[in-house]
Amino acid sequence: MSATLPPRARLLPPPVTSSPAPPAEDLGPVDRVPLLVAALGSAALTAYVWTQHGAKQGVLLLLGLGLGLALFHSRFGFTSAWRQLTAVGNGAGLRAHALLLGSTATLFALIIGTGTGLFGSTPAPSGGDLGVALIAGAFLFGIGMQLGGACASGTLFAIGSGQSTIVLTLGGFIIGSILYTWQFDLVKDLPALPGVVLADHIGWFGSWAVTIAALAGVVALTRVIQKRRNPPPVGTVPSARGPLRIVRGSWPLLAGAVVLAVLGAGVLLVSGGAWGITSAFALWGAKFLQLIGLHPETWSFWEQPRQAAMLNGPVLADKTSLTDIGIMLGAAVAAAASGAWTLHRNIPWRTAAAAVLGGIIMGVGARLAGGCNIGAYLAGIASGSLHGWLWGLAAIGGTYVGLRARTLFGLANPTPRDSVC
Repeated sequence: MSATLPPRARLLPPPVTSSPAPPAEDLGPVDRVPLLVAALGSAALTAYVWTQHGAKQGVLLLLGLGLGLALFHSRFGFTSAWRQLTAVGNGAGLRAHALLLGSTATLFALIIGTGTGLFGSTPAPSGGDLGVALIAGAFLFGIGMQLGGACASGTLFAIGSGQSTIVLTLGGFIIGSILYTWQFDLVKDLPALPGVVLADHIGWFGSWAVTIAALAGVVALTRVIQKRRNPPPVGTVPSARGPLRIVRGSWPLLAGAVVLAVLGAGVLLVSGGAWGITSAFALWGAKFLQLIGLHPETWSFWEQPRQAAMLNGPVLADKTSLTDIGIMLGAAVAAAASGAWTLHRNIPWRTAAAAVLGGIIMGVGARLAGGCNIGAYLAGIASGSLHGWLWGLAAIGGTYVGLRARTLFGLANPTPRDSVC
């Protein structure tokens, strides 16, 4: 005899809930060799930078290590957040962005508004022009990060955790940065309007209030979209319980947002400038070309005073390079401690091609827009600069195109029936 449901039960759909948190024993064992190598490498590099280049650079490297730990443990993503929103209407990732942006904006207003800095630095907001280069660059970046499988910060922490495919994305990122700096004269005079930093017009409190109100609007909009589209539940990541979760995480996404905001504010305090990622890729590419006997220093991009100073100085004295290297090392420590460090082999050729192409597109786009999801989107919005908002809108537009481009390389997109992380 077949079982029958009570009449009311037949009328109700099954509840949609997230999977319960897996027990600690679902975690793999600590990867001792990668952990030892990453930890000793981090300690040795920090000591070297501190003694050779000073305490300021040493602290920046330590902040990078912290950023890598936080990015890995919270799996804080920009690429996945925009993909989930556009593909299935899941706004949880974008709401985490809003918390990161709002927390960072609060700290930036306190630091810059009071002129508080360490090591003699003078904190300054991150502004940018509003023009064709910004829109085109951010749009390209949105396409590239969906093909490459990671944004700028995601590329670094994924490499640290041993994801071999993303090494190809980083290689493409550097190639794209080289191409932009080589052909800088073609795009340097694209039409643009002067940037707008709200604090210049309504003060830091007014700028902060407007930014928080706008972010609240974004949160409300994501909830409306999510309610209408009814996205699938989000899967969980194996994690330890209790205090051990700090080093054997997965951290809650919102906790990761707050930690990243604090560490990013630390970069501003120490260096006087906001946390960034991609300018280092152009520098690394130029240094490599010099190493093999070429002369990028003769290109007009590297003849600009600020860029020339970067190229003429050591990589380990460069603020962005230090935090980038720190992120990779910090993520390696976190992944190995969590038992999640692994090298991915046998990468399908189409995946590899998409990774390289996506990296190249992001490299060009980031330089064209004057920054990436960190240096333009996060730093811009947190500084009360309109260019950060425009960057985000253009990048979401590029995400729509990127989702369709993924299918050309056999890469999957979220569907309404998926349970995804």
